Amino acid sequence: MTSQELSTWLRTSGAGENTEPLPERAGTETGRQVLTILGKRRTDLTADDVAVMRQVVETVSAQRRTDLEPISGDGVWRHRLMLLGHDPLKPA
Repeated sequence: MTSQELSTWLRTSGAGENTEPLPERAGTETGRQVLTILGKRRTDLTADDVAVMRQVVETVSAQRRTDLEPISGDGVWRHRLMLLGHDPLKPA
C-alpha cells in the first residue's frame, strides 16, 4: 500500500460509532510506524525502522501463502494485513 492508502485505512479502521481517534493515533502502533517509515527517504532509515519492516515482512509472509493468487478470503484476515500496510488484493 502507498503511504496515502495506509493513512486513509488506519483512519477508517480506527473510526468507531461513538469515537474517532486523533489522526496521528489511528490504527495500530505497528501500522503507524510503517506509515512513518514510508514517509522517510532511504538514507534516513534507522536500525529500528529496518527491524519494524522485517517484523512486518515476517508477519505478512507467515499469513500469506505464496502459491495463491490474490483473493478476497476472510475480511478479518485482509483487514489485519492492511493494518500493517499490506493489501493482499492489490497487485504486487
